[in-house]
Amino acid sequence: MQEIYLDYNATTPIDPEVLEAMLPFFTAVFANPSSRRHQHGREAFQALERARREIAERLQARSATEIIFTAGATEANNFLIKGLARKLGDRGRHIISQATEHPAVLAPLKSLSQDGFEVELLGVDRDGRVDPDELRQALRPDTILVAVMAANNETGVLQPIGEIAALTGEKSIHFHCDAAQAVGKIPVDLRSLGVNSLALSAHKFYGPKGMGALYLRRGSTAPHPLLEGGGQEYGLRSGTSNVAGAVGMARAIRLASEKVEEEGLRLTALRDHFEQKILEECPQIRINGAEAPRLPNTSSLSVPDVDGQALVASIKGLALSTGSACSSAGREISHVLRAMGVSSDLASSTLRISFGKNSDSADALTAADRICSEVKRLKSNRRRRKGGTRDPEAPGSGGSTNTVGLRGAPAAIGAPDAH
Repeated sequence: MQEIYLDYNATTPIDPEVLEAMLPFFTAVFANPSSRRHQHGREAFQALERARREIAERLQARSATEIIFTAGATEANNFLIKGLARKLGDRGRHIISQATEHPAVLAPLKSLSQDGFEVELLGVDRDGRVDPDELRQALRPDTILVAVMAANNETGVLQPIGEIAALTGEKSIHFHCDAAQAVGKIPVDLRSLGVNSLALSAHKFYGPKGMGALYLRRGSTAPHPLLEGGGQEYGLRSGTSNVAGAVGMARAIRLASEKVEEEGLRLTALRDHFEQKILEECPQIRINGAEAPRLPNTSSLSVPDVDGQALVASIKGLALSTGSACSSAGREISHVLRAMGVSSDLASSTLRISFGKNSDSADALTAADRICSEVKRLKSNRRRRKGGTRDPEAPGSGGSTNTVGLRGAPAAIGAPDAH
């Protein structure tokens, strides 16, 4: 049985065209781009800058100098959050974020709170979205940073980034956005988005692992560097440049951006078909964030009365996740689902399915069939152990069901928010 990969939010396979573009920079063009006194170094430097320009153009940045290469979105988030707090700490020490952020944002914020900064985490509604009015009320004269992600890695829910950017822009407060899950999946237009900074990772859109970038809008306060030394990346991120990684990231973002709308429509239809099939076969399953605008490829399923780890272990031939793949291997309840008001029992029985460019309708239907078959088997075993008690949420039992608000085109980041 060939395993079907359904964990594209964790990482994507590198595109063959991306790998081909990178290969010369491991062998033929191998020099350090900082060594521009000789031809080898100049060739490497020129390739690095071409990659920077390509990424800037694909994201609609105003200038290539707004792109700072990092080792990934985790570094970009830490660099911006810690570096900006260090730079602006004398001006104010109040920072606002929200409860469903990725640990790459929450962890540095926790570190800052231990250093005397006041970190305020906004709650979210049942679909996982921040209320812009609540943010407006939380802004203070000493607020120096607002950090809200574009798309959630577990549920795919999109935040109202444009509305948040308008609020922070009125107050001249730095707005940072973790867009690791958004770039490459939905259109991202930095000219209209309004954020001051944005983090992205190449391996989320078929590029190389260990390569990312921080977008820092021209005129925004630059964070204090976390890595100091040779002064690379405009003095903001020292260290020998990863030319091969930058070239690969540029090629990956080019390929993704050329088909982002077409692929978004395909994946939305695929996800909706999968969810329809799931609810037909197992109507007791809950689709988390179903009524909110979501990434086109992501589905978060909570299964009542079934242990999520046992379910994942028992489903044969599907590579999927019980939640974020970026956290430890422990069995902690998802902080994202907790913030959305999902009970601990239901949160512990949640699966994340994320489709990608190699997914097709056969994969979606096979996945739905296998998941529901295992859910029914596990629930049947559970009833037998309880002495034959009927499951109140089984089909035909009169238990509650839910429906999915199916949506057509995926939302775009930088365009009016979809509802």
